[in-house]
This record gives sequence, structure tokens and C-alpha cells, in this order.
Amino acid sequence: MQTAAPVLDNPDNRNRVEPRFDSRFDMRFDNRFARLSPVFYRRIDPTPLAAPYLVSVCEDAAALLDLDPREIRSERFLNLLAGNLVPAGAEPLAMLYAGHQFGTFVPQLGDGRAILLGEIVNQKRERWTLQLKGAGETPFSRTADGRAVLRSTIREYLCSEAMHALGIPTTRALGIAGADEPVYRETPETAAVLLRLAPSHVRFGSFEVFYARKQHEPIRQLADHVIEEQFPWCAGAPDAYENFLIEIIERTARLIAQWQAVGFCHGVMNTDNMSILGLTLDYGPFGFMEAFNPGHVCNHSDDQGRYAYENQPYIGLWNCARLAQALTPLIDAEKCNAALARYEGAFVEKHASLMRAKLGLTKVMADDASLINDLLAVLAENRADYTIFFRTLSGGDAGAVRDRMVNREAYDAWAARYTARLAAEGSFEAERQARMKSVNPKYVLRNHLAQAAIEKAEKHRDYSEIDRLLALLQHPFDEQPAFEAYAAPPPDWAKDISVSCSS
Repeated sequence: MQTAAPVLDNPDNRNRVEPRFDSRFDMRFDNRFARLSPVFYRRIDPTPLAAPYLVSVCEDAAALLDLDPREIRSERFLNLLAGNLVPAGAEPLAMLYAGHQFGTFVPQLGDGRAILLGEIVNQKRERWTLQLKGAGETPFSRTADGRAVLRSTIREYLCSEAMHALGIPTTRALGIAGADEPVYRETPETAAVLLRLAPSHVRFGSFEVFYARKQHEPIRQLADHVIEEQFPWCAGAPDAYENFLIEIIERTARLIAQWQAVGFCHGVMNTDNMSILGLTLDYGPFGFMEAFNPGHVCNHSDDQGRYAYENQPYIGLWNCARLAQALTPLIDAEKCNAALARYEGAFVEKHASLMRAKLGLTKVMADDASLINDLLAVLAENRADYTIFFRTLSGGDAGAVRDRMVNREAYDAWAARYTARLAAEGSFEAERQARMKSVNPKYVLRNHLAQAAIEKAEKHRDYSEIDRLLALLQHPFDEQPAFEAYAAPPPDWAKDISVSCSS
């Protein structure tokens, strides 16, 4: 074993216990972000957890790194999860960025509790960056402890994999290490570290920080890096930066269309939480819609409702405009505006396509938007459970759907139009039901399901419910009769669950 060298650019690091390096992990690192100028990051080693224990590990995510399923249950891998071992070839660092938080620009943020270990190239030549979340203080911690708590780590772990199974672009979650080390939030909680994966962790705010500082060369360097690594088809062309921006804008629009279609609320759509790749990033106070309400706010800290469900598409465009502004040293304003104008079309096209699929429709017709919007109005009036409604509709039992409505006359009027629409395109019921069940999930990560797993973990150190939920949510469209209760409406006590930015 080799002791890590001290981190010279962080004087607070002098009294820390250093993690150990381990050369026995068979992972091929190719750390291209670490080859960039140090202006983009600060080198920092993770802070080890005392006496860590394994909470859960995801074999599907481990396969992305070609890891042996036996290796991920070893003590060595546990110590990697905890930040106690750094694999040979890794170059830990904290990334710098800024961001608009609830509409207000904060000129410097950065990874305050996340440490990028490095970049792996797997056997398929895919690039994955490994990041420990909750791995201790960094130069960007801003007086915070750099730790994450078990409850929020469980929620991100489960939702990352649930979103992936739903077909929604997202960061992935490899595993959780826990420890009895106290972390103080509103009340004392226990520490945990999440190892998450993404092709890149660059954010909108990664560009904003240099625009605010009037440092234009780093903007060019970072854009060139991301284009080379993630958008190579844009490279070398005279309009490379413009096409780069268009790609990001359209990916973001399509991502949020997917959120809306599945009833997902992110909760904190700050620009520092927006992925340059159009991935769902930084799971905090998220939630899946239950009683449908377009004005639903899932984040207890969002007093003004800025990130309400119905606002998410508009906030996505607003955030893209902040990114476009940061890229004006590379792209003239007129071209930036032209790129931004593509957002609405990309969103509307994707959302309409997804909603038609949810209704079992295979053809595009003139009244589709009216049919979809009027249905959402009926669901809102009846406070219908969003997931259960569409899954029940997929089963073809018209009575079961109608029985869930309070204003049945309004629903009947819509249902008559829907029936006529199906007849107009010659829909076959059995085929339609199969298609609908393949896109309308039976299982989503409801808050009360996550809370049950959290309470078992916190009170009893029983992590079985986490693994059970993970297995369930990896197949959200399947019937899974043994887990029928997990598809039921939330119990009354679930109304009291509150999620906020605290983690």
C-alpha cells in the first residue's frame, strides 16, 4: 500500500487521515478532465469513513464498469465506496462551477461534498466518470461538513436506478457505504457515501462561473473538452459551438418532456443541477406525482413554487438561456437566440409523442393536443393518482378507471372522445393494451415507499427494503404479483412526508 501525497492546494487538509491507494481494482482510468487546466477543479482526496458498512450495491451499474459481481461485495470495494481506498489510476478532484439557485446567481459553488475519482473506459469503449457524493470537505464546501446523510443517499440511489429503468436519461448509482459517524442537519443523522456514475458531470454552471468572471478562454477550453468527449460530431465544423448549444438545448427539452410524461418533479432545477448531457442530475427533494395537481411543489424549501411541476418546462428553457448567455464569448447572441427557439418545438414534439404512447395512440391527428390537455384537466379536477390512472387505463377496464373519478360526467365526456379517437385509427384492444403497459409504469418510487426503506435502515440497520425496492423498480412495467401492494395508492400518513433541500 502506498500513502497518498498531501493535497497541497488545501491547507485545511493537513490534519486529515489520508485514504489508501489500491492497485488491485481492475479498472482502466483515463482521466481527461484532470488533464485540463487546474482552473476547472481542485485536487482533493476523499475523507475516509470510520468503520464503514455496506448498505446496498447495484449489480447493473457495476456491470457498466465491467466489475466482477463478487468484487463489489468485498471489503476492498466497500472501502472504495466509503472513500477509504482510492483505486490506482484515480485522480480525485472537486469540480468548480457557479449557478442560479432559485433564480439568484451565486458566483461560486463547486463540489462541496462530491469528489470525482476519475474516468473509466469500459470494454465497450464507454466512458464513465466515478463520483463519490458525501466524501468529505472540499475547497468548495463553504463551511459545510462535506457529508451526505443516509436518508437522502438512499433516495438518490433508488431513484437514479428507477429513472434509468423508466428510460429517462439519468446519472447512475453504483452503491452506498454507511457509517455511524454523526452528521448534523435539523437533527443528528448518520453519514453515508454514494458512488454515482455519468459519462460527464459537467453542468450548466461549469460555464457560468467563467462567464461571470469574464474569463473567456476557460469557456472555450471546457466547450472543446465536452465536444471532443461527448459530442464529437460537432467537432471541427465552423458552427461547432452553435451545434453544441443546440444539442444541449434539445436534450434538455426532451428530458423535461419525459419528466412531465411520467409525472416526475425534480424539486431543485438550479442551473448547477442541470447536466450538460441532458441527464437527470442531483436528486434532492424529488417526487412522483400522486394526486395530480399541475401546481404541485415537491420541495418544502421552495416557498414560491418556482419549481412546481407545471413550471418545469419553462424553467428548463430559462436555464438553457443562462447557459446560452455563458456561451456568448463563443457564439454570437443572434445564433444563441435561434438555438433557444428550438427548445419549445423539441419539448412539444417529445411530450406529445410520449402522451400519445401513454394513451395507446399510434397516429398523429389534429386534435391530439386538445385530447391530452383535456385529460390532464380532468385528472387535476379529480385529483386522480397519475401513475395508477394510466396503468389502469392500460388494462382496458373502463369501469375501474371511471370508479376512481369524483366528477364522472367530465370523465365520461372525455372518454367518449377517446373511444372515438381509438376507432378512428382502427386500434386493436389487445395490441393497444400491451403497448400501453410497456410505457405506463405500474411501479414508481413513491415517497412513502422510500420512507419505509429509510426508516428500516435508520432504526434497525436493516437494508433489505432498499434491495427489495431496487429489484422492483428495475422492472417498473412488469406486473410482479408478489409486490402488488407497492402499486397501491399512498396511505394517509404519507401526506405528512416532507422533503426539502436538506441532505
